[in-house]
Amino acid sequence: MCFRHRQTELKQHIAVSAIGSDRTGMVHELTRVISDCGGSISESRMATLGSEFAMLLLVAGNWHSLAKLETELKKLAETSGLSIHLRRTEPRAARGDMLPYSVDVVCLDQSGIVAGLSGFFSSRGIDIAEVSTRTYPAAHTGAQMFAVQMIVNVPSRIHVAHLREEFMDFCDSLNLDAILEPVKS
Repeated sequence: MCFRHRQTELKQHIAVSAIGSDRTGMVHELTRVISDCGGSISESRMATLGSEFAMLLLVAGNWHSLAKLETELKKLAETSGLSIHLRRTEPRAARGDMLPYSVDVVCLDQSGIVAGLSGFFSSRGIDIAEVSTRTYPAAHTGAQMFAVQMIVNVPSRIHVAHLREEFMDFCDSLNLDAILEPVKS
């Protein structure tokens, strides 16, 4: 097998972000184009945000299938009203020097919570892998509540008991109910 032919068979990756007015069939339209082009979805996150629907996908395929996908997704964007952005990328390498922890925070809705939490972890060299937030009315009072779920990657050099203590002090200072625990596989 020649080098050029082997190179086109190697798996490559493209990150796709798409957002548009929420309507039935959006996921099917986008994933059908990916499938028809020979791409395979490795990872995805999809959510309704207000009246919009947003999708983030990591798509794998050979060079030819991803080149075709880039062309076809541009066509889909023009005809469907979706705003689609593409970026060639590589899958994230496994990090043996990091331990995944789950963070759950609940509090009265107030501005700056995500900025405060991300600042806490960033200042300690802790990588944030995932963040999900939502607001909801409290069961008995109807007060607007805010919930944050995160996955953070804690470097193995950090003493977790000390980190947990600092985190709980930080959360207490902002009146946040929080949990920091290892991710359960």
